[in-house]
Formats: sequence, structure tokens, C-alpha cells
Amino acid sequence: MTIFTIDEVTKTFKNGEVEEQVLKGINLSLKEGEITALVGASGSGKSTILTIAAGLQRASDGKVIFQGKNMTNMNQEQIRKIRASEFGFVFQSSHLVPFLTVEEQLMLMLDVSETKTSKRVQKEEVEKILKLVDMDHRKEAYPASLSGGEKQRVAIARAIIHKPKMLFADEPTASLDSKRSKDVMTLIRELTKTLNITTLMVTHDEEMLPYADHIITMKDGLVL
Repeated sequence: MTIFTIDEVTKTFKNGEVEEQVLKGINLSLKEGEITALVGASGSGKSTILTIAAGLQRASDGKVIFQGKNMTNMNQEQIRKIRASEFGFVFQSSHLVPFLTVEEQLMLMLDVSETKTSKRVQKEEVEKILKLVDMDHRKEAYPASLSGGEKQRVAIARAIIHKPKMLFADEPTASLDSKRSKDVMTLIRELTKTLNITTLMVTHDEEMLPYADHIITMKDGLVL
């Protein structure tokens, strides 16, 4: 089932007196339980699509439809609520809070997402997700003691702890070596399928493409 649609989306930036069109009428449809990878040279517009789809910036024109609702007509508070409850994010860097344990990182995410459950239930959910990403044995550890691959596993767990419909991954393996990159992508694919998440990923690493269900190549603000 299609859960997310990008319909004739354009994006124009002003550079002094000059207007630069970064996206030129993009159309994409994303389905539940599938990974779509955006690839292309630097400046092709792939990261701009991801940030517009995630509600982190506005399109200049066109529509972004999530679960039948037009996000382009929403105000900032409505978009913030969708991001907090329905979207998960994984970036090149794990961005873990240095003074929080692995368990506390996930508990904080549940608080931010306004999950209406007791602390006991939250702890049970954290334990369950940490087992899914094979990090339950490190729940009391601080980020400084984790390897790069372990940090990304925690970041992925944090991104899905509130059971989002969408996962946005921006170069999730760029800071990892080849083995850890494959481990992280295997995990993202398993979670996408198991939890029926829709994943939109930006990557420059061709070795990660076999993990995607769909590959969208971009050039100069256009889908090829």
C-alpha cells in the first residue's frame, strides 16, 4: 500500500539576486515495508527531497502526501507532531547524547514522541527494541564505550522505538567500514520488513543498493 507520495515537488533557493531551482518537479510513491534509495552526485537534489519529505523544510511548489494528508497545507505545529509520532530519523552520525546510557537514549525518545504509556511499559518497549538490534546487553553503556557500528545500532533503535510509519536515513553507513555498513543495512532491511516501515534512504555507497527495493537515480534536480 502506498503510504507516502511526492507530487510535482519543486524547490527554489535564492542566492542573492539569483534563483536556483534545486528540484524540478519530482514525483515519487513510497510503499509500506519497502526501502527506496536515492542516489546521485553531490548537488543532484537527493538530500533536499529527503528533508522536504521529512517536513524539515518546505517545498516551493507541489504536494507531499502522508497517509492521505497533504503536509504542504499543514502548519509547523501539525508537522512537528507528525515528525515526533510518525517519523524516525537515522543520520551519518549517531548523534547520541554523551551523558545518557543506551537505555536512557531510547527512554528520552519516547518522552519526546509524547508516547502515552507508563515508565514500566516504556522500559519493556526499550528492552524489546534493544533485543531486536542486538544491543540489550549494552543497555547500561555510555556512547563513549560503544564502537561505530554499535552507536548506529542504538541510533536505529532510537529511531524506531516509538513505532514510526516512516524511517528517513541520510547516509546511514557513511562513517562505517564495509563490514559494519553491511551489518547496519541488514538491520535496516530486517526492521523495515518486520515492522512494516517505509524507509527512504540517501546513499552514495553502491554496495548498499542491493538492500533497497527501489533505486531512484537523480541528476540536476530531476529523477532519471
